[in-house]
Amino acid sequence: MCAAGASPLQQLSALGQSVWIDFLSRESIRSGHLQQLIDRDAVVGATSNPTIFQKAISQGDRYDEQLKQILDSGETEPRETFLQLSSHDVSDALDLLRPIWDESRGQDGYVSWEVDPNLAYDRNATTAEARRLHEWIGKPNLYVKIPATKPGLGSIEDMIAAGKNINVTLIFSLERHKEVMEAYVRGVERLVESGGDPSTVHSVASFFVSRVDTETDNRLDAIGGHDELKGKLGIANAKLAYVNYLEVFSGPRWEALAAKGATRQRCLWASTSTKNPAYPDVLYVDELIGPETVNTMPEETIRAFQDHGQVVVTLTKDVEAARKLFDDLASAGVDYDSVVETLEREGVEKFSDSFAELLDGIRAKRGELAHA
Repeated sequence: MCAAGASPLQQLSALGQSVWIDFLSRESIRSGHLQQLIDRDAVVGATSNPTIFQKAISQGDRYDEQLKQILDSGETEPRETFLQLSSHDVSDALDLLRPIWDESRGQDGYVSWEVDPNLAYDRNATTAEARRLHEWIGKPNLYVKIPATKPGLGSIEDMIAAGKNINVTLIFSLERHKEVMEAYVRGVERLVESGGDPSTVHSVASFFVSRVDTETDNRLDAIGGHDELKGKLGIANAKLAYVNYLEVFSGPRWEALAAKGATRQRCLWASTSTKNPAYPDVLYVDELIGPETVNTMPEETIRAFQDHGQVVVTLTKDVEAARKLFDDLASAGVDYDSVVETLEREGVEKFSDSFAELLDGIRAKRGELAHA
């Protein structure tokens, strides 16, 4: 039960949906802003973002002193420089969120640090880098992000089997989500077979939402008409993903693992800011409320939901209508498989482009400091 006078996000948390913030910066951590989000807005997790880091490094001076130290040490590789810079922020945020991790027995209190997206199609390289990041910051509430590409599935399984926490990112399709869950379950089975304790490993499956509507709406515009089908697939897709989640994490196979302490790989709703101004600003929160899930939000969505969000379980409602929408879109000429394949490919490309921009920013800043 939630206390009288609880804010909408506190009510959401009491219902069983965790609120994470989708940015991390040195300014946010050291100014006390992240702590305010934890105290005021029920935020219990954070994900790092190369775009945010790039802006912070290029525009401010928070990183200058550390950059000078790295420069003086002789490190010249921009990617390694970025990891040295970001590891400090991730580690500090992990310490800030550690009490939540302790209190929730490992369900929340995480910070996500992502593998270089340029490795997304190389299983062995992704696994090696994910292992390195976990070793770099040896804290139990670290999530390492791995993209849900086909090669990434093997890496996810390998890392779970090694007892390492993984945030699986860039999931768009129902079929790929099923493969991600299977990789997680196989990884847990391997961990148990090797004598490991499955209660110590956790994972979330980051299922992207608003981008699905953006791509689908663009295709509907190209076809012409069918306005009644716009702005609906992202939510329908996520609702059916939750149905699949409930199915996978039940039954004899899973129950045998749960009896040994294994935890479910929760659905995490990502890309939940509203891209189309014609849609409600809390659309991708209001329509995806349910227990045992995470919603990772930008701060403007947090503010909007605190102001006028409605906390009612919606995730399990209108499931049959969600199934029908898939048929209606197919009849209208929208190829679902093509939509989600495009989004996965472009998602990796956008992450890679963002990472490249970040590294260019580090080179530029390093050049400025070297000639200062």
